[in-house]
Amino acid sequence: MCARVLVASSEAKQQKSLGQGQDPQVREPERLASRYQEVRDFTHLLAAPLAPEDTVIQPMPDASPTKWHLAHTTWFFETFILGARVSDYRPFHPRFAYLFNSYYNAAGERHARPNRGLVSRPTLAEVYDYRTYVDRHVQALLDAEGVDEELESLLVLGINHEQQHQELILTDIKYTLSCNPLQPAYQALVATDGSTTPPLSWKRFEEGLHWIGHEGDGFAFDNESPRHRVFIEAFDLASRLVTNDEYLAFIADGGYSRPELWLSDGWIAVNTDGWRAPLYWEEQDGQWTMQTLAGPRDVALDEPVCHVSYYEADAYARWAGARLATEAEWELAATSVPVEGNFVESGAYHPIPARSAPNGGLTQMYGDTWEWTGSSYLAYPGYRAVDGALGEYNGKFMCNQMVLRGGSCATPQSHIRGSYRNFFPASARFQFSGIRLARNV
Repeated sequence: MCARVLVASSEAKQQKSLGQGQDPQVREPERLASRYQEVRDFTHLLAAPLAPEDTVIQPMPDASPTKWHLAHTTWFFETFILGARVSDYRPFHPRFAYLFNSYYNAAGERHARPNRGLVSRPTLAEVYDYRTYVDRHVQALLDAEGVDEELESLLVLGINHEQQHQELILTDIKYTLSCNPLQPAYQALVATDGSTTPPLSWKRFEEGLHWIGHEGDGFAFDNESPRHRVFIEAFDLASRLVTNDEYLAFIADGGYSRPELWLSDGWIAVNTDGWRAPLYWEEQDGQWTMQTLAGPRDVALDEPVCHVSYYEADAYARWAGARLATEAEWELAATSVPVEGNFVESGAYHPIPARSAPNGGLTQMYGDTWEWTGSSYLAYPGYRAVDGALGEYNGKFMCNQMVLRGGSCATPQSHIRGSYRNFFPASARFQFSGIRLARNV
C-alpha cells in the first residue's frame, strides 16, 4: 500500500487525524534525526542491488519504477516539511513537484501514473543527489529549530510513508524482473533453516464483545481508528498460513476449473486472465517452478503460498470447507501473539516455512505474507476524513478494496502492528499476499 500522506502547513493542527500519536522510538530530537536517517539509508540499501536500467522500467501501472519511489518519498519531505517550515527553502528542481506527486489533487497537477516508466530523466544519479539535498536540509532544520510537536508528527509520518515505499520497491521490482526473459535475480538465494511445516491445527476464540482499532500513544494511520466495539461470534482460526503443498492439492483437484468455488468476478478473472496458479508460478513436465527475487526455483512445498488474489484465497477457503477471517477476528487473534516473524530485516524477501507455535498457538500472524481477510475496506464507525487535502489519504479509497493484515516478508517490522489495515483490489496478486483459514463454530 502506498502511503496516502499529505499534510499542508495550513492544516498542521489536523495532522494527528492522519497519523495519530508519536513513534515511541523517536521521542527525543537526537533519536528522531537518527531514525530519519536510518530509514532513508535502508531505502538506499534496498535499491543498491539494482542497475540504473532496472530502476526506470514500469511493466504495469500498479508497479512504479524504483527511481520514482526514491524520488517520491523525498518529495514528501521536501514539500510538506521543508516547503512548509523553511521560509527561504529553494526546491531542488522546480518540476520535481509535478513529476513525483502521486495522486494528491490538492497538491497540484502531476505526471500520469501509467507513464512513470517513460521518464528517463532525471537520471538515477540525479535522484540520489535530490535525496542527499533534501536530507541535508531536513537535518539542518532539526539542528536549527529543534523538534516541536508538529515537526515531530510530520517527520514520523514521513518515516512511515517511506517504509511503505520500501515494501513497494521490493514488490514492484519483483514484478519488473519477472517480465525479463533472462529471469534475472535481485539477490542471491538466502538459505533457510530447512524447517518442516507443522500440521495445521485450529485455535478457538469464544464469542463476545471486543474492542478493535488502534489504542495507545504509538503511531497509527487514521484508518485504524476510532477504536470501537464489535461483537464477534465464536470461531476457529488456523494455526498457520496455507502452504504451497496444500494449494497444489487445490490446483490438482481442478480448483481453477470449478465455477462453483468462485465468486462471479473471480471466475471472470480466471477466464479472462488465464489464471491457473498463483502469480510467478509455471509448470513444465509436471514440475512447478516460481519466480523469486533470487531468480527462478522449484516451488517449495512447506513454504506459505504467496501472490494469490482475494478471489483465489476465497476460492481455496471454500474448497477447503472453511472461509477467510474477518478483519475483526484477525485483530482479536493477533492480540494474543507478539509482533514477530519473517520481515524485510531478515533479508530473505520471501516467505519461509512455519515453525511450531508454543502451546498449540498461532504462528505466522506477522510477516511472511499479508493475509487476505473477508472484510471490505470501509470506514470504522465514527471515522471522518479530515477536511481539505488530508482527506485524500484514506477516505477516497474506501470502495472496491479488501483488507489484508499482518505484514509480509517485505514489510519493516517496526512499521507493522495489530491494528494496521492494508488494502488492495480483490484481483491484486503482485503483493506478497497469502491465506489463513477460519471457520465457524
